[in-house]
Amino acid sequence: MGYFHWFTELNARERRTLYAGFGGYAVDAFDFMIYSFLIPTLIATWGMTRSEAGMIATSSLISSAVGGWLAGILADRYGRVRVLQWTIATFALFTCLSGFTHSFWQLLATRTLQGIGFGGEWTVVTMMMAETIRSPQHRAKAVGTVQSSWSFGWGAAAILYWAFFALLPEEYAWRACFWIGIVPALWILYVRRNVSDPDVFVATRRARESGAVQSHFMQIFAPAHLVTTLLGSALCTGMLGGYYAITTWLPTYLKTVRHLSVFNTSGYLIVLIVGSFTGYIVGAILCDRIGRRASFILFAIGSFALGMAYTMLPITDTAMLLLGFPLGIVVQGIFAGVGAYLSELYPNAIRGSGQGFCYNLGRGLGSFFPILVGAFAQTTSLVKAIGVVAGAGYLLVIVAALCLPETKGKTLTEEVPAAGSERASAESTAR
Repeated sequence: MGYFHWFTELNARERRTLYAGFGGYAVDAFDFMIYSFLIPTLIATWGMTRSEAGMIATSSLISSAVGGWLAGILADRYGRVRVLQWTIATFALFTCLSGFTHSFWQLLATRTLQGIGFGGEWTVVTMMMAETIRSPQHRAKAVGTVQSSWSFGWGAAAILYWAFFALLPEEYAWRACFWIGIVPALWILYVRRNVSDPDVFVATRRARESGAVQSHFMQIFAPAHLVTTLLGSALCTGMLGGYYAITTWLPTYLKTVRHLSVFNTSGYLIVLIVGSFTGYIVGAILCDRIGRRASFILFAIGSFALGMAYTMLPITDTAMLLLGFPLGIVVQGIFAGVGAYLSELYPNAIRGSGQGFCYNLGRGLGSFFPILVGAFAQTTSLVKAIGVVAGAGYLLVIVAALCLPETKGKTLTEEVPAAGSERASAESTAR
């Protein structure tokens, strides 16, 4: 059975939750990625500048950071399943409304609001999956498998983009790419009928209602959790910042400095998508086998090394195509275990608040890394700027991972030792 042997050990409830998370994250990816395919058309149709196109993308990322934190807070209060439905409805609605826009400002508004649902969905679906899985030995594989659906959503966006532009006039094709974004709202029906809140959350909610447990989202900044929150945010900032620095500027460098044309081919996109899917699976396996921290460190080193190999070694279009696969593995594989890990770092009552804050603060701060590359490139070469900024991000990952406790094998009813505790290593590895 190989990798999927663990799947046969899941009960019906765990499988339904995995299906709901996989589908929800895939449609989330579709609604987010479709814009990247439409940028050239919108520039040509509206006379929109590249700066304005970039502003829409950045605004969506910033709002997704806000949405992710808010969704975590709301999920701790109102439940995982209910907030998951809200996030799906939000990004589906505003993706569809983007197809009715007629100006830069209108599209900026709809994509910004879409980002709130996009960011919130990741927070809720990864936390819900982590809490539902009974076996700690399979938690990272389950959450990583759910996150691997990003590749399917990305691929669906590419396929439907090509289909609509082949079948429809351009003035309707780009709108149809947004309109189709309403279809994922139907996934809410599956979630409502087949998924329930994890037992861990239900028990915590009852304890809160009885007064046995008192919690508030600001507790993630209390002395008992402050170091964990700071280090968890640093971990996510390094992951996302390094990723953004490489993936944002690598195509520009290779096309304008190295004059390689492979980025204009569908073959390169396919290689990256397949590599991305493989990376999530490999990362999920490693997190459960060698531990969360060792996996993050391994992928951080690999991401930086392959990114530098891309930019500094003499390379042809064919070699670039082949190297796209391992690059896709390392830059995406690092994220496979982060959802499970953040869920394990916080107690039940504030899990959503902590996970939502750490990952989405990382997303917000990480969005500035491409800007730093551009700024450094004004006084040095672009390749050096990419290396310095991405390298700083992945170094931050390594430092944060070394300072945080290992949580491999932890059940979510246990308390996590505080970051930096002398008992962290021994207690967190107990099964």
